[in-house]
Amino acid sequence: MRFSKLHGLGNDFLVVPPGRGPDPAAAGDLARRICDRHMGVGADGLILLSIEKSEPAEVGFRVFNADGSEAEISGNGLRCAAAYLSWCGALKSPKVLFRTAAGDRPAEVLSSRGLSFEVKIGLGAPRLAAKDIPFDDGQRLERIQDYPLFVINKTFTVTCVSMGNPHCSLFFDALPSRSEWQGIGSEIETHPFFPNRTNVEFIRVVGRNEIEVRFWERGVGETLASGTGSAAAAVAAMLKGLTDRDVTVRTAIGSLRVEWPEGGEVLQTGPAEVVFTGDHPAE
Repeated sequence: MRFSKLHGLGNDFLVVPPGRGPDPAAAGDLARRICDRHMGVGADGLILLSIEKSEPAEVGFRVFNADGSEAEISGNGLRCAAAYLSWCGALKSPKVLFRTAAGDRPAEVLSSRGLSFEVKIGLGAPRLAAKDIPFDDGQRLERIQDYPLFVINKTFTVTCVSMGNPHCSLFFDALPSRSEWQGIGSEIETHPFFPNRTNVEFIRVVGRNEIEVRFWERGVGETLASGTGSAAAAVAAMLKGLTDRDVTVRTAIGSLRVEWPEGGEVLQTGPAEVVFTGDHPAE
């Protein structure tokens, strides 16, 4: 099985050529083994693609976390998939429509230089109601904003949204230490109020057009970046009135742009880079 490794700001994925991947029923087990950073290639997730229509391009997109669980969507994964398809010559135009478990998501390769690409994706409108996240505390709230969530013997104020997958955002004047936010993230990911578990973002507002974020991803743990996590963090900051609707999100090793026009859908622009290609031997 041929594969390529790509990353978006350090959030890395193994991408299998369209139609060349394992049976989806076996993909979770393969993801656990091949994404292991000591006994496998090492990655945050495994992406399977299937070309459903060549022009205009429509591509099936499935992503499996490093723990073998399947995620609904991945923002960085979508950018990496678009970059991969452009790099290997599978796209006749810069635009592609991805069919994901969270719905159709458009992508456009804006520029390329060697193995580096700049990609813009549409992430749809954020969903805010508890039933859509999902978030279940028994109240069926229409919005989870500044909600007091009790974890690790402490109450944290959280804002939750769905970007096609669940997200829980926490705001700080100064970001906690790495060991502290990892512990908080691990506890919140599996909190009983999140029946499907959740991704967690730790956010420091830098200014009206800039935030800094650290990420704890469901099924992965700490990641250097997250596309939907960056979008969720920006949306949460916008909902709270802390930023404008065009925000630069600073991750551990770089930045991307998130826009959410009033009444519109979330747009994200950021890098994706091809790292290497390889072969996974048949068993």
